Amino acid sequence: MKKLSRFDKIIFVLNIIAATLLLLSYILPYLPPKAFFVLSVLSLGVSVLIIINVLFFMYWLFKLKNQLIVSLTVLVIGYITYGSFYKFSSSKNIDNTNNIKVMNYNVRLFNLYEWIPEDSIDTKILDFIKKESPDILNIQDYHPNPDLDFSFFKYKYEKLSGKKLKSGQVIFSQYPIINSGSLEFPNTANNAIFADVVKGKDTIRIYNIHLQSLKIDTNVEKLKQENTSYLFNRVGSTFKMQQVQTELFLAHKKQCRYKMIITGDFNNTAYSYVYRSIRGDLNDTFIEAGNGFGRTYDFKFFPVRIDFMLADEAFAVNGFKTYNQKYSDHYPIMTKLSLED
Repeated sequence: MKKLSRFDKIIFVLNIIAATLLLLSYILPYLPPKAFFVLSVLSLGVSVLIIINVLFFMYWLFKLKNQLIVSLTVLVIGYITYGSFYKFSSSKNIDNTNNIKVMNYNVRLFNLYEWIPEDSIDTKILDFIKKESPDILNIQDYHPNPDLDFSFFKYKYEKLSGKKLKSGQVIFSQYPIINSGSLEFPNTANNAIFADVVKGKDTIRIYNIHLQSLKIDTNVEKLKQENTSYLFNRVGSTFKMQQVQTELFLAHKKQCRYKMIITGDFNNTAYSYVYRSIRGDLNDTFIEAGNGFGRTYDFKFFPVRIDFMLADEAFAVNGFKTYNQKYSDHYPIMTKLSLED
């Protein structure tokens, strides 16, 4: 420290702060937001903290300074604990006649309010889904549109709410649905639904989850105008609601005797309490077969993965893809699964 210039001393202090925050964030998945809501807010910034620490490491490496050990140590701890923030391996893509293609997509009401200034977004979404032909499709922020014909799916279960505008979630399936239902999260339009589908001799439980939305405009200029304290408290309150919703979901899931596939918009990251709780011993199909950052939400400055596809360990994960179609504020994702003999 004594041999550092004044500028480098300032940089090192900032480095220690960033490394400490990242280290602290590693325990967030184990801290329930209802008890630690202040710390839980950090989970949204873990990807940023990782990038910052990588930059600090590169800075000290370029200068051949021992201070690189600080960020390097924290990054290695994170890698050992959670795996890589970026998946360097190529996507797995195994064609199997028994594959079940499952897609998840938050369609943002099919651009009903023209957030994207482009014509025919709704029909482009429909055409995209037809082209990719998933066997099971879970949609969040679904709005029934008489101009959109999803009849190429043989079966569906939808749960909508709202008086003036009907919206909610839907599960489309090419396999027969023998049972379905809704969890009915309290005091919110967000929800979780399920459908039991039959493929061959197997019955599979499909969950479609939409946890409480943050309702934050990700436009940076608008974020600057937000009152920091109010914004912080609102995010904390949302995470508390997400915990309640997660507990309701886990109680329902515990009663299920079938192999299951869980997909949805968690409105939180892979470093959060709700993700760890819902995932349990299931496989995250992106981790098993995806590559890159796996970003699922359209945020300009860093990749955000808040949409997930989890599968029972009985399934082989034969593929995962994040699409680039910008027809919503979320990107569609799809996995290929097969039941191992």
